[in-house]
Amino acid sequence: MKLGVNIDHIAVLREARKINDPDPVEALGILRRAGADQITIHLREDRRHIHDEDAKRIISTSQLPVNLECSIEEEIIDIVCRLKPHRATLVPEKREEVTTEGGLDIVKYEDRILATVEKLHANEIEVSLFIDPDIEAVTKSNILGAEWIELHTGSYANIFAMLYCGLKNTPHSIKELELPRDVLKKRLEESLFFLKNAAEHAVSIGLKVAAGHGLNYQNVGAVAEIENIEELNIGQSIIARSVYTGLEKAILQMRELLG
Repeated sequence: MKLGVNIDHIAVLREARKINDPDPVEALGILRRAGADQITIHLREDRRHIHDEDAKRIISTSQLPVNLECSIEEEIIDIVCRLKPHRATLVPEKREEVTTEGGLDIVKYEDRILATVEKLHANEIEVSLFIDPDIEAVTKSNILGAEWIELHTGSYANIFAMLYCGLKNTPHSIKELELPRDVLKKRLEESLFFLKNAAEHAVSIGLKVAAGHGLNYQNVGAVAEIENIEELNIGQSIIARSVYTGLEKAILQMRELLG
């Protein structure tokens, strides 16, 4: 299981005071030493954490492949084409959201996504589509020419948090907050089934499969066991733990959980 470490939240700490410390670029050597397989960053339209200069410096200096998450807005895609990361992961994006709330609607935005994929390929950039674990979305991703999909694990993570961590204020609102534990357990099993089913179908039609969103040290085990998922992208939980343990140890602890 490959581990992509998202370092956006290092920039979140910096932006809390709008200064130059901590610098996410300084994390690159630590990630490589700790056994990360990939650097993941999200260049959002509102630049709430990673800035253009961050992305430029990270891509130009990293000895690990860089996976740049971005929207399908033309201005952003032009920047991505100039920066030339190893991979671009196309994600949905809303200004008012705290974090990404679901997968791309690749039926609604099919034409724009197709044009974006073709433009990225023309610039020799590998493409991944961030989608919900849905068979139709997986099939459409293949038709649109992506090499990868990244399955959104937010639903699984939220149900896990309510069931085992006593959390009701999850990033993605779930109306049935007072459901009995046995019903929540069934929902958790269903969410894992959807992930497994989507991953199996993706591999069968030639796609590579990553997964991520809301994964942490408590819930990652079951997702890491899904045979057809070959990469997990994890950020906030690793950066949060690093406050207490240091970044290298936090990554090593996550690597151990991935087996």
